[in-house]
Amino acid sequence: MRKPGAETSAAQFQLIPATAGGAVEAADEAVDLLLDSGQAPGGIVVLTTGEQHPWAAHELSFGEASYWAQHEAGDDVFFAGTANADRCASRSVVVVAVNGDLDETAARALSGLRERSGGLLIVCGDPQKINSALGAAV
Repeated sequence: MRKPGAETSAAQFQLIPATAGGAVEAADEAVDLLLDSGQAPGGIVVLTTGEQHPWAAHELSFGEASYWAQHEAGDDVFFAGTANADRCASRSVVVVAVNGDLDETAARALSGLRERSGGLLIVCGDPQKINSALGAAV
């Protein structure tokens, strides 16, 4: 995590190797560790490249307005898909679960998050796919 007062142009990056089937679980474990270390829940967003995180799917069942109101409140960890990365990237910690294909949209979102985020970017998934999406070895 970034030291107070430190100016950086890109997020600190952490890669957690995981299969597509285990990426959401790895992301959840990363969030648990962040919370245990004192990170504020409202500072974390979890994005998925494939199926929605079960929390997001549940919350969306109550309607889009209610779902996005929770994001705007910023009181808790928020879960969304990479298609909404631009809308959700304002949090200081972004965790990405590569639980599906890294299609063009997801790959672009991943690259953009790394370039513009000033906090911490954690990506859980296949290192080879992630490196390819970022265009460089990490």
